[in-house]
Amino acid sequence: MKQEDTYRLLSKVLEILKMMTEAGAEIYRVEESASRIFAAYGVKNADVYATTSNIIVSLELDDGTIKTHSRRIGSIATDIERIDRLNSLVRRICEQKLDTPQIDKEIEYIKGTPTYPTIVNILFYGIIAGAFYFFFGGRNIVELLFSAVIGLITGVITALLGKANTNKFMVKFLCSLTACLIIFTLKSFSVVTSVDNIIIANIMTLIPGIGLTNSLRDLFVGDSVSGILRLIEVALLALAIACGYILTTFIFGGVLL
Repeated sequence: MKQEDTYRLLSKVLEILKMMTEAGAEIYRVEESASRIFAAYGVKNADVYATTSNIIVSLELDDGTIKTHSRRIGSIATDIERIDRLNSLVRRICEQKLDTPQIDKEIEYIKGTPTYPTIVNILFYGIIAGAFYFFFGGRNIVELLFSAVIGLITGVITALLGKANTNKFMVKFLCSLTACLIIFTLKSFSVVTSVDNIIIANIMTLIPGIGLTNSLRDLFVGDSVSGILRLIEVALLALAIACGYILTTFIFGGVLL
């Protein structure tokens, strides 16, 4: 490939890697995708270093020229569908050796793919909270309904704070605090008889389970830095959730479950 084509390819690959990381892909998947693409285009020496905050790619061309480029990672969410689309794009790039305009067109198509409406995400917060209430042994219909309603409120708070680009740790804390305040208030007025199943059902909607799974996978495959960073983030998010509950119990003077 010509140097100009290689540079353009490098820019497009970095954009794909950035999108994969921000969608919640594992670091080994990100690095392997880049290595496969460059190998398919005949770039023999390609070094890729990715973390949850930065991606650095260094290429050594046949004439000895070295090109290094990096891309900063923004906020990381979980979008399995986008990861699947990007994986499919990487496979097509390797198999068909698409040129950079085609790659750019595919990237823009994936970026423009509609996501689930906010109302649907909020609705599933309520459904999941109600399902977890039943899963953890709750059998009271009134408490089941309250658990689902509190889940809906948690979904609304998450959506509103997400649009305001609020720190994710603050989002988890405020959601936990709000849910626990409502639940303990219902308990204090004897509207519900027990709050343990309602609390754990709503807290389950906040726990970053996929982040924990990805951190362990990164550690198992040798990506120690990324794995540790993800694990620290998950621990801090769990701490933020716990702080919301602890503050509520302090406000209500240690109300028993």
